[in-house]
Amino acid sequence: MTKQVLHVGIAQIAPVLGDVEANLQKHLHYIEQAREQGIEVLLFPELSLTGYSLREKTLDVAMPVNHPLLGELAAAAGDMVVSAGFIEEDHAGEFYNAQAMVKNGQLVHAHRKLNLPNYGGLEEAKWYSKGQELEPCEPIAGWPMHTLICADLWNPALPHLAMLDKPALMLAPVNSAADIVSDEFSNPQGWKTNTDFISMTYGVPVLMANSCALEGNSRFWGGSRILDAFGNCLAEAGGEEALISAEVSLKDTREARFQLPTIRDADSRLVMELLAKRVGK
Repeated sequence: MTKQVLHVGIAQIAPVLGDVEANLQKHLHYIEQAREQGIEVLLFPELSLTGYSLREKTLDVAMPVNHPLLGELAAAAGDMVVSAGFIEEDHAGEFYNAQAMVKNGQLVHAHRKLNLPNYGGLEEAKWYSKGQELEPCEPIAGWPMHTLICADLWNPALPHLAMLDKPALMLAPVNSAADIVSDEFSNPQGWKTNTDFISMTYGVPVLMANSCALEGNSRFWGGSRILDAFGNCLAEAGGEEALISAEVSLKDTREARFQLPTIRDADSRLVMELLAKRVGK
């Protein structure tokens, strides 16, 4: 029988830049805390195993999906779904900003970041390859999930495409520093607006996990949040390391999508025809 309520959590951490082993130990600590609280899905921030501002350190921390370190993380997860960020190395010299989902000793899903930001103080397109797939997974029966990493959520077409798969949960690991875009653009306010909109518009619970590290002059402001299917904030972290949790329900998703049937009325065929006209110009 499908679980109607899911206990979800976010481990808001400050990764040590470039120190994968230290970061793994921090992950294991929070996984144990989450298990004690009965959390069933635990989300870590983007690049939680490596830190964000890697640049040339990318070569030192990149790993394939079958790396023993990810295996250790998967073993520690047990029957909990754990999602953590890392640099995936595929072919030699091909690196992806990726999020690994593990459970019961296995990698069950990996999402490669699709939208690599290259503006303000962000230059991911200089270091990483773009992901090319957007696939859901269902690590818990009746709870299909999608993962979008940080700037993926700032290309409105990507959350829309993900929501056409009708996920019951959206995982949004991010690395957001307060002034990394510009002095005028407020990342804390921007992320609140973004996640509120996605949750409310599509009737989906959203877990947004941010880092709270200090890397050089970049202060990652935390503020991780858990939203229900109506866009209500159920739990929110401050600016320090923390474990937050809440319960989300399929009942809320059912009611939210009945009241605002965005997915039902998406009219993908019309959108595809209109998009084809513009792409063909």
